Amino acid sequence: MTDDPGIEAEGLRKRFGATQALDGMTFTVRPGRVTGFVGPNGAGKSTTMRVVLGLDAADQGRALVGGRPYRTLGSPLRHLGSLLDAGALQPGRTARNHLLWLAHSQGLSAGRVDQVLEQVGLAQAARRRTGGFSLGMRQRLGIAAALLGDPPALMLDEPFNGLDPEGIRWIRGLLTSLAAQGRTVLVSSHLMSELQDVADHLIVVGRGRVVTDTGVRELLASLSAGRVTLRTSEPVAAAQVLARVGAVVRGTGADALSVSGLTGEAIVAVLNAGGVPFAELATHRASLEEAYLELTRDDVQYRGTGVEEAAR
Repeated sequence: MTDDPGIEAEGLRKRFGATQALDGMTFTVRPGRVTGFVGPNGAGKSTTMRVVLGLDAADQGRALVGGRPYRTLGSPLRHLGSLLDAGALQPGRTARNHLLWLAHSQGLSAGRVDQVLEQVGLAQAARRRTGGFSLGMRQRLGIAAALLGDPPALMLDEPFNGLDPEGIRWIRGLLTSLAAQGRTVLVSSHLMSELQDVADHLIVVGRGRVVTDTGVRELLASLSAGRVTLRTSEPVAAAQVLARVGAVVRGTGADALSVSGLTGEAIVAVLNAGGVPFAELATHRASLEEAYLELTRDDVQYRGTGVEEAAR
């Protein structure tokens, strides 16, 4: 492996007509951990990854893989393995031939092709034409292509898409093991529940720039601090009496509230004084999805009409 397998974006700017796709995108993906790359639609994730791979040219800034632009790397699949579009296949070509074609271009052996087909669980489908593959099988083949050069860095866009529960469990283990080997692993995904189980670090982007670059554990701890989850059969009444004494109350479910600004003991006292029943009071444990929605609240460009608004 290279001594510096990191992926870097330095001040990337990119405009498509009137749209500013990237607006100073800057981050560094470190080896030895799984880094989630998340943001709303239109945030600049796909454009950033295309710039890293040299598929799009930045108007300003630069992207580096192992300290060098991707296009300057000899046998680039040996430096960075990527999955951007699992559907980018020649449908008449078999899975094995698809990988053989890539291997030949990189000076890799047929034996390596068979190894990665086995690794992703497609050995039995190696001689089937990819046109008949399900989305999950195409994802596995795309991951096999990313692994082909045994690269020190990987960049995967929505790798969980189309995978069944066994496939999701498999790729979680794969990503974790790759990071444990000291590789750089960047994963873009909209499935926060899947990233929560595997990501060590999170880069949140919005409107072409980085919103947050932080450890997942630290992020969830900061969001959970000072918050209590309350379950009650009378959430409206509970919210009213708690708000009167200065608590910040937000609904998180049909019978659940998130309360901040009061200790658990104070919440109990207020509810008892107001005659409001409650079934459960617990320290709030934030989810990655909750953190993501909180961080990107002001950066969503494509927002649908809510049920409440539509009903008016």
